[in-house]
Amino acid sequence: MRVEQDDAPGMLGRLATAIGDAGGNISALDIVEVRGPRIVRDVTVFAVDEDHVQRIRAAVEALPGVHVESARDRTFLMHERGKIEVRSRVRLQNRDDLSMAYTPGVARVCRAIAENPGDVHKFTIKANTVAVVTDGTAVLGLGSLGPHAALPVMEGKAQLFKEFAGVDAFPICLDVSSADELVDTVVRLAPVFGGINLEDIAAPRCFEVEGRLCELLDIPVFHDDQHGTAVVVLAALENALKVVGKEMTELKVVIVGVGAAGVAITKMLLAAGVPNVIGLDRKGALFPGRDDLDASKQWLADHTNPEHRKGSLHEVLPGADVFIGVSGPGTLQRTDLRVMNDKPIVFALANPDPEILPEDAEGLAAVMATGRSDYPNQINNVLCFPGIFRGALDAGARRITENMKLAAARAIASAVPESELSASYVVPSVFNRHVAELVATAVAQQAEVDGVVRPS
Repeated sequence: MRVEQDDAPGMLGRLATAIGDAGGNISALDIVEVRGPRIVRDVTVFAVDEDHVQRIRAAVEALPGVHVESARDRTFLMHERGKIEVRSRVRLQNRDDLSMAYTPGVARVCRAIAENPGDVHKFTIKANTVAVVTDGTAVLGLGSLGPHAALPVMEGKAQLFKEFAGVDAFPICLDVSSADELVDTVVRLAPVFGGINLEDIAAPRCFEVEGRLCELLDIPVFHDDQHGTAVVVLAALENALKVVGKEMTELKVVIVGVGAAGVAITKMLLAAGVPNVIGLDRKGALFPGRDDLDASKQWLADHTNPEHRKGSLHEVLPGADVFIGVSGPGTLQRTDLRVMNDKPIVFALANPDPEILPEDAEGLAAVMATGRSDYPNQINNVLCFPGIFRGALDAGARRITENMKLAAARAIASAVPESELSASYVVPSVFNRHVAELVATAVAQQAEVDGVVRPS
């Protein structure tokens, strides 16, 4: 808040008291200017929500001799004019520099790439650039908001790429109405980029788009909402199993939510050796013979639930070792945990409100993880995608294989030393900068083994 008040003894104390009485927490006070007998201050206050902001503002404005000039949200201030920018890597200090960076010197580089197209990865930004692509149909948990409203999220993703892995990513928000338009547009944009990170595209379109782009392009294509989540879930599960003393090959896992993330998690668990996975949508368990399934759910029905269990979560959960939620709040009840197997593992990943709150699972769940930063064991995709693309770009990979994803999961899990492993620490902090390096190295090595590296 920018506040103008009388410059008199006790005024600052009354201001602070009013803010405190309204439930606000002052984190900073700065003098902006003195206007004769009046003083202008910027007051930074932590508030719960927008309604709380208005209550705090009203409490301050009610003080005699005080006027609130403006109240601005720090989150919106951070986003003003965008969160990312383009900077030159080469300084242009004289005509000689200019003649090499641009005409006439650049013509020689153009001719070299025309003669050997592979050199585009060596002599242009393509070597280190990822397109963060969306159509705005599944923005966070907010739904189909369109490409403009999706842009702040894609900017944030690009910011994380740079911050954690040094990858130059750029948001590409497309105003398209079909999978055909989306695929065609990305193919036409692809010459600029070394990789494509698909983001916030609704299921089932996301499956088709990723599959077609993988076939059409010779650069890595990765739908983070699917595979990034799946990689981090597998990493957390590997460490959680060490805590509870169980093996991947003996698990029964129940997954609620079979959209993009749920499908990818299921496939990754199967690849890791889990024998019994049961997926559920709003109508209950997926099983062979259900006649209301789209292609992605039909695949799950055909490849999971070996006992062909039917019914609701409460009917299929008994005896499960692991619950994974990628659905919505309140899906899992405390009583449900009592029917799970000994030492149950619960990953409640719905954001911002998980399927069950950790405090409601306390004493029953042996290991608990969420997608939130205010609880232990945050399962966050930022542990995965920067390192995956860093490794793929460094190796010159043409695509990202299942083995590369498994290698990434193992690398993330390894970032938690076994000596420090516990029920509240099965996944590394998102601010552990060593994670991206571990993932990048593992992914690059696996790309070589899998034979998907572009000839140098």
